[in-house]
Amino acid sequence: MIAHRIDARIIVGCDGFHGPSRKAVPAGAGRDYERVYPFGWLGILADVPPCNHELIYANHARGFALASQRSTTRSRYYVDVPLSEKIEDWPDARIWDELATRLGPQAAAHIVRGPSIEKSIAPLRSYVFAPMRHGSLMLCGDAAHIVPPTGAKGLNLAASDVHYAAQALTAFFKRNDADAIAGYSDKALARVWKAERFSWSLTRLMHRFPEDGPFERAMQVAELDYIASSVAAQTSIAENYAGLPL
Repeated sequence: MIAHRIDARIIVGCDGFHGPSRKAVPAGAGRDYERVYPFGWLGILADVPPCNHELIYANHARGFALASQRSTTRSRYYVDVPLSEKIEDWPDARIWDELATRLGPQAAAHIVRGPSIEKSIAPLRSYVFAPMRHGSLMLCGDAAHIVPPTGAKGLNLAASDVHYAAQALTAFFKRNDADAIAGYSDKALARVWKAERFSWSLTRLMHRFPEDGPFERAMQVAELDYIASSVAAQTSIAENYAGLPL
């Protein structure tokens, strides 16, 4: 094996949740914030037309379901399942049946079934490591934070981190502005926490948690009714879902 050494003034860690960058931060120099959810998303990808041109989120007595499209001929569907479930216990037919039940008769009437080209169960977690900078190391994307896919904010946040990091690096190398590097974490985290809040709240709204009782279910129904009947609530959802301004 040939060893290579690169000397760099700044290192930007974009190496994902399991990469070495965050692990290089000394113990005590940062803090983990984490919420692990008691379910995962079982996803199926198939070369079938979507059941609707709009994204569909469903909160059903049997659990959460999501219908989305990758193109006019490829669809991605999800149902939430306990983390104890195994993918081999979910043949395609069982997934399609469960989707038809949870999405409801109107959507089910337009579901086109087909063989899966990919199936997996993804565990859900909310995670933030703060600060997102230590010395000359700047963390970006999944290296610093994870959001549950309910809010569709993972790639959005990674892009905003890179945007802020690029601004800081430009200011540092063009104008010798060390404050830009020092301020990167606070600037990035202000957006990260807002996206974490939205993804957490949408996950809480759309899923049935094992510890929930009749009161929590009544709160979900009241919140869903409010969103359905309030332009202000719909505007807030749209603003957060589409992505807050940089």
